[in-house]
Amino acid sequence: MIKFAICDDQPLMAQELASHLASCMTEKQITAYSVSCFSGGRALLERAGSFDVIFLDIQMEPPDGMETARLLRQQGDHSLLVFVTVLKELVFDAFQVEAYDYLLKPINSAHFRRTMDRVLRALEQRTRSIVIQRGTGCEVVPLSTLVYCEVLGRKIYLHKQDGTVIDYYDKLEDLERRVDGRFFKCHRSYLVNLDYVCGCQDGQVMLAQGERIPASRLRERELTQALLRYMKGRNF
Repeated sequence: MIKFAICDDQPLMAQELASHLASCMTEKQITAYSVSCFSGGRALLERAGSFDVIFLDIQMEPPDGMETARLLRQQGDHSLLVFVTVLKELVFDAFQVEAYDYLLKPINSAHFRRTMDRVLRALEQRTRSIVIQRGTGCEVVPLSTLVYCEVLGRKIYLHKQDGTVIDYYDKLEDLERRVDGRFFKCHRSYLVNLDYVCGCQDGQVMLAQGERIPASRLRERELTQALLRYMKGRNF
C-alpha cells in the first residue's frame, strides 16, 4: 500500500492533484494506494511519518510549506516531498529539506507523470533488501538504510542510517553483486550509498551524517561522475 498525502489550502488545487494522481495510478494499474488531503501544515504535522509521498504547497497560512517540511524532517519523517507551487524562485530552498521534486502550478500533466515515474522508482528502491547470514540465523536489511559498507579482514561491516553497525562474514565483491546502482565502490574496502554522499575531496567521501570515508585516487573522479549521473537520473 502506497500512502500519499496532499497538503494545499486551496480545495480546488487539492482536488486537481488528487485527480492527476488517480489518473496516473490507473494508467500504471496500481490499486493498492490511499490519498489523504490536508488544508494546512499543522494537520499534516500531526500525522508525521504516516506517508510515503507528500505533495506540499508552499504558500499557505503559517506554518507554510517550507516550514512544514523542515518540521517534518526534524520529527524524523522520511517521506518523499514534492513541492507544488507558483514560486519558481524557491526551488533552491527545497534542497535544504531534502525535497524529491518541485512542480509548478498550474500542473502540467506530462510533468506530473514524469515526477510520478521517478517517485515510484524511488519507492521501489526503498523496499529492496538483502538477506545476510549471521551464525545460524539471518537478517533482512533494507538497502535504503545502508550508508556505507566496509570490509575489515574477513568481515563486512554495514553502517546504517541510525548509527548501528551490522557485521558478518563475507567478501565485498560478493556484496557488491547483491546491491543495486545506488552503491559505488569508492575504495577497495568500501561501498558507499550515493543517497548519502555530499561530496568528494582530497581522497575522502563526505557523508550526510558528517562522517568521511576514504576514496582511492583512481576512483575519486569516477565517484564524482557516478554521483552526477545518479542525481541526473532523479532529475533534481
